[in-house]
Amino acid sequence: MDLDTYFAMARGRPEAPAMEMTKWFDTNYHYIVPEFTPEQHFVLATDKPVREFREAQALGIHTRPVLLGPVTYLLLGKAKGARFDPLLLLDRLLPVYETLLAQLAAAGADWVQLDEPCLALDLSEAARAAYSTAYHRLGRATALQIMLTTYFAAVDEPGATVAGLPVAGLHIDLVRAPAQLEAVLAALGDEQVLSLGLIDGRNVWRADLDSALALVQQAQTRIGRARLQVAPSCSLLHCPLDLDREQQLDPDLKRWLAFAVQKLQEVTLIAQAANGARDLAAWADACQALASRSSSPRVHHAAVQQRVAALTPTMRQRAPAHERRPAQAQALALPLFPTTTIGSFPQTADVRRRRAAFRQGALAAPAYEQFLQAQIADAVRWQEAIGLDVLVHGEFERNDMVEYFGERLAGFAFTAHGWVQSYGSRYVKPPIIFGDVWRPQPMTVSWLAYAQSLTPRPVKGMLTGPVTMLHWSFVRDDQPLADTACQIALALRDEVQDLEAAGLRILQIDEPALREGLPLQAADRAAYLDWAVDAFRLCTAGVQPATQIQTHMCYAEFSDILEAIAALDADVLSIETARSDMELLDAFTAYHYPNPIGPGVYDIHSPRIPSVDEMVVLLRKAAQVLAPEQVWVNPDCGLKTRRWEEVRPALSAMVQAAHTMRQEYSRTRAPRRPA
Repeated sequence: MDLDTYFAMARGRPEAPAMEMTKWFDTNYHYIVPEFTPEQHFVLATDKPVREFREAQALGIHTRPVLLGPVTYLLLGKAKGARFDPLLLLDRLLPVYETLLAQLAAAGADWVQLDEPCLALDLSEAARAAYSTAYHRLGRATALQIMLTTYFAAVDEPGATVAGLPVAGLHIDLVRAPAQLEAVLAALGDEQVLSLGLIDGRNVWRADLDSALALVQQAQTRIGRARLQVAPSCSLLHCPLDLDREQQLDPDLKRWLAFAVQKLQEVTLIAQAANGARDLAAWADACQALASRSSSPRVHHAAVQQRVAALTPTMRQRAPAHERRPAQAQALALPLFPTTTIGSFPQTADVRRRRAAFRQGALAAPAYEQFLQAQIADAVRWQEAIGLDVLVHGEFERNDMVEYFGERLAGFAFTAHGWVQSYGSRYVKPPIIFGDVWRPQPMTVSWLAYAQSLTPRPVKGMLTGPVTMLHWSFVRDDQPLADTACQIALALRDEVQDLEAAGLRILQIDEPALREGLPLQAADRAAYLDWAVDAFRLCTAGVQPATQIQTHMCYAEFSDILEAIAALDADVLSIETARSDMELLDAFTAYHYPNPIGPGVYDIHSPRIPSVDEMVVLLRKAAQVLAPEQVWVNPDCGLKTRRWEEVRPALSAMVQAAHTMRQEYSRTRAPRRPA
């Protein structure tokens, strides 16, 4: 595949939108969703895996190439046009894999790793049959030894799924699912290698080496030492690279951490110990670090724990929606098809330069504040000029949507070089939640109150929600996730109430990670959704009926969590639908979602500027499946990564599209009183 095509798939072209993008299982990593038709034909479009193997070989490094397995590839794709099961394409896809495996063998590879994380899902009988078909065929067709790899959860019924597959080895995730070991050992073939994923590839804490070694010894008593391998639980893509680069971290906190380089050292320590050559000094240091963390007064805060213990059910309950809607309609007086944005505006080179100068002490606080106020004032005036109904302040003072708040909350720490890939060339630097969370002082009130003082139109205040703060951070692993989410929710509750007191009439609590955190197996989902919904409601339920609560979600499938989304009790929901051509709305309409929805009409991850007509087509689709009074008009997501040269015409076109829709519907119904 040539680079131009590759970039067109990811970013779009003037004549064609980009392909749909969604989250990789329950991570914050994104992938482009494959699209299949019943007539799909597959060809090997690149020799990239072979070239990379040879590149390593030339450096004297013999590697095990890693490919996404064929069944997961089909299961993660989507049918376009006629509805059909993509697994029906397996027989057409497998020859491409056979060709690639033959090329790798010819290049000198002896093992290949085929990642099949869908093995950790609740599999249908068709999927089980597909795994059997695929690996019996590939096992016969290649001289390579196949390491079948799964992660993020337990293998779904290993006795029914992986037992008997002609693969040389199986890798399992024993960090997320240690209890699966016995079932996997029972299903393992007499000669198969078992790779134990013992070091957390998803988080930054040092491992409990004693517990990891105990799992190795459990397996060793069953199948012997020769057939065991020790590994991280999954790809280290999800971790920062090297802790040694962090020179500014507090020494106590740093001692508790392990990044990718250090995790590989932990793998080595466990393997050495399993072979009878334990490094006593390194082992003792790891154990002492764990002990110091568990007893540290920096981790535990009595006042936070007392506040959590004093929670009551009424603190999660708002007035009923039928009371809120008329109160908000009177307070806001919005037109039909109200227009808004999701929150952020472009972070120009000048904004980033001033922020860096302020952080480095080269720009005084008064001068920096004056600069930001000027940016906010310009943004407010421009939004008024193009006719947006609900304005935003632009978030010029913020860096990342999680990092900004984490920097202002106790219990969070930050790295200088802890970057993790999110998609393409986009990287994020997640905070580390190391202790109990609380809010020392207001975080956004001054900026948002200033923006609201500049205009009679409603300015929307944006906060990152508690579940997203949790999932987009490296979260502490010494207490249940629900407890940490509750602490964050209480801190945000204080901010929400301060914003309402400052005159903000609309508050948007973004929860794009709600679906992302959903456990992969159905049996675990209800408990997760219960505490996730509770956390959102805890931070929003303290406001008056006339204050509108909105939330935003993007780049995920929502069909299996619609009841939970409704249970959030948000007054308005905005979602990503531009890349999916409004397909995501189907689930909401089938569910009869009761509240207004803002289906995104502008794909902000592409530099492509949509026309008015394109947006009108999308809005007409929305208005066919939703009541027109339910439809808000907004982009898919925040506009921080775009340029003003793209944003200005796109948002102006969006406002024009909304006006077109109002004119069309004014012929048959009276619109609400415009602002």
